Amino acid sequence: MELPVEVALAQAVPVLPAGEGWWYEPKFDGHRTVMARGAETVELYARSGRNVTTLWMDLAVAGLRLPEGTILDGEAVIWRDGRLDFGAAQSRAASGLTRARQLAARFPASYAVWDVLQHPVEGDVRGRPYTERRALLVDLLAAVGPPIQAVPTTDDYEVARAWYESLTAQGVEGLVAKRGSAGYPSGRRGWVKVRHAETEDWTVVGYVGPRGRPRRLALKPAEGEEGVAGRVRLSGPLAASLAVQVGRVIAGLPDGSRDRTEKESYVRVNTGLVVEVLAGSGRHGTLTVVRVR
Repeated sequence: MELPVEVALAQAVPVLPAGEGWWYEPKFDGHRTVMARGAETVELYARSGRNVTTLWMDLAVAGLRLPEGTILDGEAVIWRDGRLDFGAAQSRAASGLTRARQLAARFPASYAVWDVLQHPVEGDVRGRPYTERRALLVDLLAAVGPPIQAVPTTDDYEVARAWYESLTAQGVEGLVAKRGSAGYPSGRRGWVKVRHAETEDWTVVGYVGPRGRPRRLALKPAEGEEGVAGRVRLSGPLAASLAVQVGRVIAGLPDGSRDRTEKESYVRVNTGLVVEVLAGSGRHGTLTVVRVR
Protein backbone atom coordinates (compact mmCIF):
# COMPACT_ATOMS: atom_id res chain seq x y z
CA MET A 1 0.00 0.00 0.00
CA GLU A 2 1.36 3.40 -0.97
CA LEU A 3 1.99 5.85 1.86
CA PRO A 4 0.69 8.30 2.94
CA VAL A 5 -2.85 6.92 2.80
CA GLU A 6 -5.96 8.93 2.00
CA VAL A 7 -7.96 8.54 5.20
CA ALA A 8 -11.70 8.09 5.49
CA LEU A 9 -13.72 11.13 6.51
CA ALA A 10 -16.93 11.67 8.44
CA GLN A 11 -19.89 13.92 7.65
CA ALA A 12 -21.29 15.88 10.59
CA VAL A 13 -24.99 15.21 11.23
CA PRO A 14 -27.27 16.58 13.97
CA VAL A 15 -28.83 13.25 15.01
CA LEU A 16 -27.35 9.80 15.54
CA PRO A 17 -28.58 7.50 12.74
CA ALA A 18 -30.63 4.48 13.80
CA GLY A 19 -31.60 1.24 12.13
CA GLU A 20 -30.21 -2.13 11.19
CA GLY A 21 -26.63 -2.26 9.95
CA TRP A 22 -25.22 0.73 11.83
CA TRP A 23 -22.20 0.40 14.13
CA TYR A 24 -21.16 3.09 16.60
CA GLU A 25 -17.79 4.14 18.06
CA PRO A 26 -16.85 6.86 20.57
CA LYS A 27 -15.20 9.83 18.86
CA PHE A 28 -11.90 10.33 20.64
CA ASP A 29 -10.50 13.85 20.92
CA GLY A 30 -6.91 13.86 19.65
CA HIS A 31 -5.00 13.89 16.38
CA ARG A 32 -5.84 11.65 13.42
CA THR A 33 -2.89 9.34 12.83
CA VAL A 34 -2.08 6.48 10.47
CA MET A 35 0.46 3.97 11.84
CA ALA A 36 2.48 1.89 9.37
CA ARG A 37 4.71 -0.96 10.56
CA GLY A 38 7.55 -1.54 8.10
CA ALA A 39 10.29 -4.14 8.06
CA GLU A 40 12.42 -2.32 10.63
CA THR A 41 10.60 0.88 11.55
CA VAL A 42 7.21 2.38 12.32
CA GLU A 43 6.04 5.55 10.59
CA LEU A 44 3.17 7.80 11.63
CA TYR A 45 1.25 10.10 9.29
CA ALA A 46 -1.17 12.94 9.99
CA ARG A 47 -4.45 13.30 8.13
CA SER A 48 -2.71 15.74 5.78
CA GLY A 49 -0.17 13.06 4.83
CA ARG A 50 2.69 14.71 6.73
CA ASN A 51 5.09 12.34 8.46
CA VAL A 52 4.74 13.00 12.21
CA THR A 53 6.76 10.07 13.56
CA THR A 54 9.17 12.27 15.53
CA LEU A 55 6.29 14.01 17.32
CA TRP A 56 4.75 10.73 18.51
CA MET A 57 7.89 8.65 19.00
CA ASP A 58 6.46 6.91 22.07
CA LEU A 59 3.69 5.52 19.85
CA ALA A 60 6.18 4.58 17.13
CA VAL A 61 8.17 2.57 19.65
CA ALA A 62 5.00 0.83 20.85
CA GLY A 63 4.12 0.11 17.23
CA LEU A 64 7.21 -2.09 16.89
CA ARG A 65 5.15 -4.80 18.60
CA LEU A 66 2.89 -4.95 15.55
CA PRO A 67 3.59 -7.51 12.79
CA GLU A 68 5.42 -6.20 9.74
CA GLY A 69 3.04 -5.01 7.03
CA THR A 70 0.38 -3.64 9.38
CA ILE A 71 -1.23 -0.26 8.62
CA LEU A 72 -3.74 1.13 11.12
CA ASP A 73 -6.02 4.17 11.25
CA GLY A 74 -6.82 5.85 14.55
CA GLU A 75 -6.30 8.79 16.86
CA ALA A 76 -3.25 9.80 18.88
CA VAL A 77 -4.63 10.87 22.25
CA ILE A 78 -3.35 11.87 25.67
CA TRP A 79 -5.08 10.89 28.91
CA ARG A 80 -4.66 13.03 32.02
CA ASP A 81 -6.45 12.26 35.29
CA GLY A 82 -8.82 9.85 33.58
CA ARG A 83 -9.85 12.30 30.87
CA LEU A 84 -8.80 12.98 27.31
CA ASP A 85 -6.73 16.16 27.13
CA PHE A 86 -7.02 17.63 23.64
CA GLY A 87 -4.87 20.62 24.61
CA ALA A 88 -1.98 18.30 25.51
CA ALA A 89 -2.36 16.44 22.21
CA GLN A 90 -2.48 19.74 20.33
CA SER A 91 0.68 20.95 22.06
CA ARG A 92 2.49 17.76 21.07
CA ALA A 93 1.36 18.03 17.44
CA ALA A 94 2.53 21.64 17.24
CA SER A 95 5.92 21.06 18.90
CA GLY A 96 9.39 20.48 17.55
CA LEU A 97 11.49 17.37 18.10
CA THR A 98 13.05 18.39 21.42
CA ARG A 99 9.80 19.70 22.86
CA ALA A 100 7.93 16.59 21.68
CA ARG A 101 10.34 14.38 23.62
CA GLN A 102 9.87 16.48 26.74
CA LEU A 103 6.09 16.33 26.44
CA ALA A 104 6.14 12.59 25.80
CA ALA A 105 8.08 12.06 29.04
CA ARG A 106 5.48 14.04 31.00
CA PHE A 107 2.31 12.99 29.20
CA PRO A 108 2.69 9.69 27.28
CA ALA A 109 0.34 9.20 24.35
CA SER A 110 -2.09 6.40 23.56
CA TYR A 111 -3.26 5.22 20.16
CA ALA A 112 -7.02 4.64 19.85
CA VAL A 113 -7.41 2.45 16.75
CA TRP A 114 -10.63 2.10 14.80
CA ASP A 115 -9.55 0.42 11.58
CA VAL A 116 -6.98 -1.81 9.91
CA LEU A 117 -6.16 -0.80 6.34
CA GLN A 118 -3.47 -3.37 5.63
CA HIS A 119 -3.26 -6.69 7.43
CA PRO A 120 0.09 -8.54 7.71
CA VAL A 121 -1.46 -11.73 6.31
CA GLU A 122 -4.59 -10.62 4.43
CA GLY A 123 -2.98 -7.61 2.74
CA ASP A 124 -5.03 -4.55 1.75
CA VAL A 125 -8.42 -5.00 3.42
CA ARG A 126 -9.96 -1.60 2.73
CA GLY A 127 -12.51 -3.13 0.37
CA ARG A 128 -13.85 -5.56 2.98
CA PRO A 129 -16.91 -4.79 5.13
CA TYR A 130 -16.43 -2.93 8.38
CA THR A 131 -17.47 -5.97 10.42
CA GLU A 132 -14.74 -8.10 8.82
CA ARG A 133 -12.09 -5.42 9.26
CA ARG A 134 -13.14 -4.99 12.89
CA ALA A 135 -12.71 -8.71 13.59
CA LEU A 136 -9.26 -8.64 11.98
CA LEU A 137 -8.33 -5.56 14.03
CA VAL A 138 -9.37 -7.05 17.37
CA ASP A 139 -7.48 -10.26 16.65
CA LEU A 140 -4.42 -8.34 15.50
CA LEU A 141 -4.25 -6.14 18.61
CA ALA A 142 -5.01 -8.89 21.13
CA ALA A 143 -1.33 -9.53 21.84
CA VAL A 144 -0.17 -5.92 21.50
CA GLY A 145 -1.76 -4.15 24.46
CA PRO A 146 -1.59 -0.53 25.64
CA PRO A 147 -0.89 2.10 24.55
CA ILE A 148 -2.27 0.69 21.28
CA GLN A 149 -5.89 -0.39 21.69
CA ALA A 150 -9.02 -0.77 19.57
CA VAL A 151 -11.80 1.72 20.29
CA PRO A 152 -15.05 0.26 21.67
CA THR A 153 -17.83 -0.42 19.20
CA THR A 154 -21.47 -1.51 19.34
CA ASP A 155 -24.37 -2.13 16.97
CA ASP A 156 -26.87 -1.47 19.76
CA TYR A 157 -28.45 1.96 19.30
CA GLU A 158 -29.43 2.28 22.97
CA VAL A 159 -25.89 1.48 24.10
CA ALA A 160 -24.59 4.08 21.66
CA ARG A 161 -26.97 6.69 23.06
CA ALA A 162 -25.81 5.84 26.58
CA TRP A 163 -22.21 6.33 25.46
CA TYR A 164 -23.10 9.67 23.91
CA GLU A 165 -24.62 10.90 27.16
CA SER A 166 -22.13 9.42 29.62
CA LEU A 167 -18.68 9.53 28.04
CA THR A 168 -18.42 13.33 27.96
CA ALA A 169 -16.95 13.11 31.47
CA GLN A 170 -13.94 11.34 29.92
CA GLY A 171 -13.56 13.98 27.21
CA VAL A 172 -15.16 11.93 24.42
CA GLU A 173 -16.54 14.48 21.95
CA GLY A 174 -19.30 12.42 20.34
CA LEU A 175 -19.90 9.31 18.26
CA VAL A 176 -19.01 8.08 14.77
CA ALA A 177 -21.47 5.80 12.96
CA LYS A 178 -20.44 3.38 10.20
CA ARG A 179 -22.29 0.90 8.02
CA GLY A 180 -21.30 -2.65 8.93
CA SER A 181 -21.40 -3.75 5.28
CA ALA A 182 -19.32 -0.85 3.94
CA GLY A 183 -15.69 -0.81 2.91
CA TYR A 184 -13.18 1.78 4.09
CA PRO A 185 -14.11 5.06 2.32
CA SER A 186 -10.63 6.45 1.54
CA GLY A 187 -10.75 10.19 0.90
CA ARG A 188 -14.56 10.31 1.17
CA ARG A 189 -17.07 11.29 3.84
CA GLY A 190 -18.44 7.79 4.10
CA TRP A 191 -18.97 7.88 7.86
CA VAL A 192 -21.18 10.18 9.93
CA LYS A 193 -20.39 11.89 13.22
CA VAL A 194 -22.45 13.48 15.96
CA ARG A 195 -20.56 15.84 18.25
CA HIS A 196 -21.38 17.46 21.56
CA ALA A 197 -19.36 20.54 20.66
CA GLU A 198 -21.29 22.98 18.50
CA THR A 199 -18.74 23.27 15.72
CA GLU A 200 -18.69 23.19 11.94
CA ASP A 201 -16.04 21.95 9.50
CA TRP A 202 -14.42 24.53 7.19
CA THR A 203 -11.71 23.98 4.58
CA VAL A 204 -8.50 26.05 4.58
CA VAL A 205 -8.01 27.68 1.16
CA GLY A 206 -5.48 30.36 2.05
CA TYR A 207 -3.72 32.31 4.77
CA VAL A 208 -2.82 35.78 5.97
CA GLY A 209 0.57 36.57 7.47
CA PRO A 210 3.81 34.54 7.59
CA ARG A 211 3.67 31.20 5.82
CA GLY A 212 5.16 29.27 8.75
CA ARG A 213 2.89 30.90 11.32
CA PRO A 214 -0.19 32.45 9.72
CA ARG A 215 -2.18 35.02 11.64
CA ARG A 216 -5.54 34.21 10.03
CA LEU A 217 -6.94 31.63 7.61
CA ALA A 218 -9.04 31.95 4.49
CA LEU A 219 -11.85 29.41 4.81
CA LYS A 220 -14.77 27.90 2.89
CA PRO A 221 -17.48 25.64 4.34
CA ALA A 222 -16.54 21.98 3.98
CA GLU A 223 -18.78 19.80 1.84
CA GLY A 224 -22.11 19.27 3.53
CA GLU A 225 -21.70 22.02 6.12
CA GLU A 226 -23.88 25.10 6.30
CA GLY A 227 -22.52 28.45 5.24
CA VAL A 228 -22.56 30.88 2.35
CA ALA A 229 -21.85 28.61 -0.62
CA GLY A 230 -18.70 29.49 -2.53
CA ARG A 231 -17.80 32.44 -0.35
CA VAL A 232 -14.33 32.66 1.20
CA ARG A 233 -14.25 34.00 4.75
CA LEU A 234 -11.34 35.01 6.96
CA SER A 235 -10.94 33.56 10.42
CA GLY A 236 -10.21 35.53 13.51
CA PRO A 237 -6.62 35.59 14.86
CA LEU A 238 -5.28 32.08 15.43
CA ALA A 239 -4.08 30.81 18.79
CA ALA A 240 -0.30 30.35 18.79
CA SER A 241 -0.47 26.53 18.86
CA LEU A 242 -2.95 26.47 15.97
CA ALA A 243 -0.80 28.85 13.93
CA VAL A 244 2.24 26.60 14.36
CA GLN A 245 0.24 23.48 13.51
CA VAL A 246 -1.23 24.97 10.33
CA GLY A 247 2.14 26.46 9.40
CA ARG A 248 3.74 23.03 9.47
CA VAL A 249 1.12 21.69 7.06
CA ILE A 250 1.35 24.48 4.48
CA ALA A 251 5.13 24.99 4.72
CA GLY A 252 5.88 22.60 1.86
CA LEU A 253 2.91 23.46 -0.35
CA PRO A 254 3.18 25.78 -3.36
CA ASP A 255 1.55 29.18 -3.01
CA GLY A 256 -1.17 30.21 -5.39
CA SER A 257 -2.19 33.68 -6.45
CA ARG A 258 -3.15 36.46 -4.08
CA ASP A 259 -6.81 37.22 -3.66
CA ARG A 260 -9.04 39.44 -1.55
CA THR A 261 -12.04 38.86 0.65
CA GLU A 262 -13.62 41.00 3.32
CA LYS A 263 -11.39 43.85 2.10
CA GLU A 264 -8.21 41.98 3.05
CA SER A 265 -5.59 40.24 0.94
CA TYR A 266 -4.69 36.56 1.44
CA VAL A 267 -2.49 33.96 -0.29
CA ARG A 268 -4.32 31.08 -1.93
CA VAL A 269 -3.04 27.58 -1.09
CA ASN A 270 -4.56 24.17 -1.79
CA THR A 271 -4.16 22.47 1.60
CA GLY A 272 -6.91 19.88 1.86
CA LEU A 273 -6.86 20.87 5.53
CA VAL A 274 -10.11 21.01 7.52
CA VAL A 275 -10.57 23.01 10.73
CA GLU A 276 -13.41 23.27 13.20
CA VAL A 277 -14.99 26.66 13.85
CA LEU A 278 -17.58 27.61 16.43
CA ALA A 279 -21.03 26.91 15.06
CA GLY A 280 -22.81 29.98 13.82
CA SER A 281 -19.71 32.14 13.68
CA GLY A 282 -19.67 31.81 9.89
CA ARG A 283 -23.01 33.56 9.75
CA HIS A 284 -22.59 35.94 12.65
CA GLY A 285 -19.26 37.71 12.80
CA THR A 286 -15.71 36.41 12.74
CA LEU A 287 -14.93 32.73 12.23
CA THR A 288 -13.38 31.35 15.41
CA VAL A 289 -11.08 28.38 14.71
CA VAL A 290 -10.94 25.96 17.64
CA ARG A 291 -8.91 23.05 16.22
CA VAL A 292 -7.42 21.35 13.19
CA ARG A 293 -9.05 18.09 12.13
